[in-house]
Amino acid sequence: MSIHIVAPPGSIAESVLLPGDPLRAEHIATTYLTQVVRYNEIRGMWGFTGLWKGHRVSVQGTGMGMPSMSIYAHELIVDHGAKRLVRVGSCGTMSEELKLRDVLIVQATDCDSGMNRSRFGTYQFAPAASFDLLRRAHAKAAELKITAMVGNVLTSDQFYDQKGEEKMHLAQRVGTMAIEMESCELYTLARLHGVDALTLLTVSDSLLSGEQVEPQQRQTTFSAMVELALATLFE
Repeated sequence: MSIHIVAPPGSIAESVLLPGDPLRAEHIATTYLTQVVRYNEIRGMWGFTGLWKGHRVSVQGTGMGMPSMSIYAHELIVDHGAKRLVRVGSCGTMSEELKLRDVLIVQATDCDSGMNRSRFGTYQFAPAASFDLLRRAHAKAAELKITAMVGNVLTSDQFYDQKGEEKMHLAQRVGTMAIEMESCELYTLARLHGVDALTLLTVSDSLLSGEQVEPQQRQTTFSAMVELALATLFE
């Protein structure tokens, strides 16, 4: 039995949406799914399984940052048999092309964390999305008329970073579009365990203009991203 996800065998679907906020997990489950069952409440990190258009899907909160994502993604994959994991989260844009509430389909991740240095030493692994999910998301966004771009993110360990401006300028030089805190670990674990992963992010704030979506709205207003995630998985 896993330590942080305490769920009966078979209670978690092979396809899982991964919001960071457990309240957003609850909102997604109760808004989009039918026959919903909450399978986990340990540490308040809620997980739910239900049906979307007849397809079985789970929604699991992961918390903030790579270490928290690592715990929940690892247990979902290793202990509960998850095969396709889609992070549905938020990001800060550092690109003039990517506006507030736009969706970013994450192709690959830069990172300032020490987690992969600990794993791989001097070998510089490049964490990237599963191509099939990436391809499907790009096509579905156009079909659903969702404003979405494909690009890279910087996964950072620090939200309040004394070197944040310096890192942003470096990221902009290589075309990285946004910053967030989890995708590098999700993509790494997916490759290590042979499963599929994708990150979809809604732009919640701008590092360029200072604009932001109100925190309360982040739990409930990112509907286009969730609709795209479900269509990517099942249509």
